Amino acid sequence: MKNTPLLEVKNLKTHFQTERGKVTAVNGVSFSIQQGEIIGIVGESGCGKSVMSQSILRLLEHTDAVSYDGEVLFEARNLLDLSLKELRTVRGNDISIIFQDPLTSLNPVYTIGNQITEVLRLHQKLSKKEAKQKAIELLRLTGISAPEQRVNDFPHELSGGMQQRASIAMALACEPKLLIADEPTTALDVTIQAQIIELITELNEKLNMAVLFITHDLGVVSEICTGVKVMYLGQIVEEATTDQLFTGPLHPYTQGLIESIPRMDSDREEKLHVIDGVVPPLSNVPQGCGFSTRCPYADDQCRQQQPPLETFEEGHKVKCWHFKEILREREAL
Repeated sequence: MKNTPLLEVKNLKTHFQTERGKVTAVNGVSFSIQQGEIIGIVGESGCGKSVMSQSILRLLEHTDAVSYDGEVLFEARNLLDLSLKELRTVRGNDISIIFQDPLTSLNPVYTIGNQITEVLRLHQKLSKKEAKQKAIELLRLTGISAPEQRVNDFPHELSGGMQQRASIAMALACEPKLLIADEPTTALDVTIQAQIIELITELNEKLNMAVLFITHDLGVVSEICTGVKVMYLGQIVEEATTDQLFTGPLHPYTQGLIESIPRMDSDREEKLHVIDGVVPPLSNVPQGCGFSTRCPYADDQCRQQQPPLETFEEGHKVKCWHFKEILREREAL
């Protein structure tokens, strides 16, 4: 019998009211994550990954133009029903988030220490002295050298990698049960990317912390994630364990993403695979399957009817009218 999920998202929809009318950036997303799991959310830019992650904590409610449907159950409480006061006890405490660009997520007029201690004093009621000492320990934990000095630095005095480490330290201040990492390595060079990924996996093991890792880099997903959800136009089009996804992808979009990964053993003159077309704007979503305008298998049914998310085998689901045909083609090779 499976344990109750730490986080369970049910039919989540995020709507934006625009000058052209209402658009739906997240359209019926459902998934769950257990304590200690690392789940990857992948897809191209514009597929709704970041909007979905921020919707979990209702971070988009700074205007009246945003509305939500569905449920976001964290430890059996629906976060969409909580008052803002109740939600503040969850944000940064039980659930933390790391954003893509650390320099824009850190306040430039406060020191790193001020920003970490604010979280500790708010949620853990530590004294100023205790909070500063723990901030130093957190900076040391995330691999920042000379943390006793760096705690007094402003964000602009740190390198990009150190800024992201400081952001992670702030996110981990209250030892959250769930860490949402929203493309945390995109703005960093490859060496620092590897260090940050290693740090997140180490902290996942040490704290038994669940991680929702959002990225467009399937190479990273193959290394650290236990399961993967593939998003396209605000929907999950395929979900599987990491092994299932990389050994037998069933959705044409997933296949295209995997084929786009550069291979070390490929011919240097061989062109990198490219998925034809671009993600359609939310103001012009196709009627049937969202991927039908770019899919080599698309037919009239695909262009008129949206496919259901079907179970192929335990742990592996796909949203495609032609996945059985794709499977037969693979078996024939």
